[in-house]
Amino acid sequence: MVERRIPEWVRHAPAPSIRGFAVLAGIEAVARGILVSVFPLVMYRAFLDAAVVSQVYFFIGIASLICGLMVPWFTRYIPRRWMFTIGALLFVSSTVLAMLGGPTFTAMALLANTIGTVTVFVCFNAYVLDYVAKVELGRCETLRMFYSALAWCAGPVCGVWLMSIWTPAPFIVSAIAMTACLAMFWSLRLGNGKLITKAKGPAPNPFAILPRFFAQPRLVAGWLFAVCRSCGWWVYVVYLPIYAVENGLSEQTGGVALSITNGLLFSTPLMLRWMQSRSVRYAVRTGFLLSGVAFMAATLTAVFPWPTVFLLFVGSIFLILLDICGGLPFLMAVKPSERTEMSAIYSGYRDVSGILSPGVAWLVLLVAPLSGVFAAAGVGLLVAWGVAGKLHHRLGENRIKHA
Repeated sequence: MVERRIPEWVRHAPAPSIRGFAVLAGIEAVARGILVSVFPLVMYRAFLDAAVVSQVYFFIGIASLICGLMVPWFTRYIPRRWMFTIGALLFVSSTVLAMLGGPTFTAMALLANTIGTVTVFVCFNAYVLDYVAKVELGRCETLRMFYSALAWCAGPVCGVWLMSIWTPAPFIVSAIAMTACLAMFWSLRLGNGKLITKAKGPAPNPFAILPRFFAQPRLVAGWLFAVCRSCGWWVYVVYLPIYAVENGLSEQTGGVALSITNGLLFSTPLMLRWMQSRSVRYAVRTGFLLSGVAFMAATLTAVFPWPTVFLLFVGSIFLILLDICGGLPFLMAVKPSERTEMSAIYSGYRDVSGILSPGVAWLVLLVAPLSGVFAAAGVGLLVAWGVAGKLHHRLGENRIKHA
């Protein structure tokens, strides 16, 4: 009798590589990048008022934050691979709702899109922290952004262009891309991540991790940097297209500006090399200072549309730098036993910025024109620059050099 052995790769799935995570992130970027400039325009078309759009984003941000914090609790009962799948399917369902049109369905589409995105993000971050060593986190983030660069570069302008031809077109492309992302995820055979310790008691309250989070200043500071950086992007992505339309520029302006900005993602390896000769503290402070100054200057030139668009574009260049280095203080301080929970806390920066940005914009628009939103973003970025001064001057220096 001939003995037949089960292949090793079937019995034990190979550990996913950094490149595998980067490819997965790149496909997911296609799904989100094609809609990033479309949703603000669709929302503005549906409600015809920037203040009302801010209100809708504000309440959706609250719902998204709650859902993001609940993901670790759900993973106690639902395997992480299925949570990732649910998030991807929510994203796909949002594209169907958006194609139905109208204020109600458009708002529902944005809600499903946001919750789906944060669910996928929490699970993805937990997988990265499970399978990628701390000394490789800088390289992983850089490679992830590099693989996502083409999608974020072409996606915004292509999305607006497709919408001008046929409104449902960008949503169909996005749904196909997210379906491909889900197929790629299952092909990686990530399972439910690495098991750190076997649970011996009941599932803890999902908010029980908050005291441990607030007790670690490095985590709080890293999370604050992520919030301020995300607020800057939020204003750039959502309010720049609305500002362009209100000031007589084409609907394509916001998409083109964002695509050019995202094209600079191809320079992330060069930015990482620049960081290697410096510290995380220096890079973070540089990014926050120069982006904050650019956003403040854009407020002063608001009566001249094109100079304002240019200054916001300059600010976005330094937001890209922050995308590389801004999350490292947090990621380097996470304990292995708290990976999933802290991933949920960290991912909450998107939802907090999704609440804070439209909430502040809502208040600002009650007393000031849209340019006041740019000033508010600039103030927030400069506040983060001040906080970054408290970081250790050699934070992450050796780890970045190894990466």
